[in-house]
Order: sequence, then structure tokens, then C-alpha cells
Amino acid sequence: MITAAPAFAGVAMLINMAPGPDTLLVVRTSVAQGRPEGLAAALGIVTGCVGWGIATAVGLTAVLTASHLAYDTLRICGAAYLVHLGATALWRSRRPAGPEPSERTTGPAGRMAAFRRGMGTNLLNPKAGVFYMSLIPQFVPHGAQMFGTTLLFTAIDVIELAAWYWLLSGAATALGERIRRPAFRRRLEQVTGVAFLGFGASLLTDRAQPMG
Repeated sequence: MITAAPAFAGVAMLINMAPGPDTLLVVRTSVAQGRPEGLAAALGIVTGCVGWGIATAVGLTAVLTASHLAYDTLRICGAAYLVHLGATALWRSRRPAGPEPSERTTGPAGRMAAFRRGMGTNLLNPKAGVFYMSLIPQFVPHGAQMFGTTLLFTAIDVIELAAWYWLLSGAATALGERIRRPAFRRRLEQVTGVAFLGFGASLLTDRAQPMG
């Protein structure tokens, strides 16, 4: 376990830092709405990861790799959600320019909405579940207790992910504060909208299960 935990931490950190819909959501929310909302989105994503980790520990994620129906159902729902996020961002980019974006929702309501978007983006992505199901067992030492070790590795991944999103949200917020031009906000919505649509299309066309 002394060597397994650091090895897992290193691999998980590289995967966590790779661009994806979760990362895109944190950046977009931080720039467009502010750091509290960006961190709320990150918290939603981390909460989803905790859920996937617990599901892996009790064996529920094995359903995704054993059942094409379960995997495809979640895949289609996740793709539809990402397409919805992308279409919404593109629609917002068509709004008239103003001193502040009309969709800038802050306060408790804005943070709760951001949290729900983050958790939805993560939990509706079957690849997140397969990530835990496929990666963690590779680092569990021979003879180690699977349930406890899985929860330990989940905790390591969640801590790393929270730290990464904390830094990413801070950098994105600073960028948003320096560039307040409405044109920049609209372009951000356009870029993120197209990216979300791309992630949704990729998930929708990914019919092959990584395992099984």
C-alpha cells in the first residue's frame, strides 16, 4: 500500500488534469459567473466522483461493464445533457451585448444551480464510472481489502480533483475579471457551447464499452 497509493495518485492526477466536460464546466462557470459559482460546480463534480467511488466499492459500477443496456442508457442520457448545456451556451451567446451578461446568476441560487450542473455532468457520464471500475483495481495490492482500499483511492482522487479545480477556478476567475468585454463573454459561450456539443456527440457515438 505504501507504493500503491502514490502510484495511483500520480496516474489519477494526470487523468484529472486532462481536458473534459467537467473541466470545461468549471472554467466556463468561473469566468461567466464568478469563483463561488465555479467552486460550486466543482463541488458538484467532486460529489459525483464520491458517488462513483462508493458505487465501485460496493460493486455497482460493474453493472455498467456487464450490461450494454445500462451503459447505453446512461450514455444517451449523458450525451443529451451535454448537448443541452452546449445548446444553452450557444443560445446565450446570441443575446445582445450589455455591461453584464444577462445570464449572470450569483448568490445561493446561482451556486446551487452550478452545483447541480456539476453533479449532473459527472454522474451522467458512464466513462466516469468505468474510470473508477477499471483504474482502481489495477492499483489494489494483492491481499488488500477491496472495499476499504477503493474508498481510500477514491478519497485520494477526490482530494486531488478538488485541489486542481480550486486552482483552475481561481485562474479562470482572474481571466474573467481582467477581460470584461461583452464580446469576450459571447465568444466564451460560443466556444464552450461548441465544445459541450462535441463532448455530447462523442459520448453519443461511443457505442463500445471500455470493459466487458
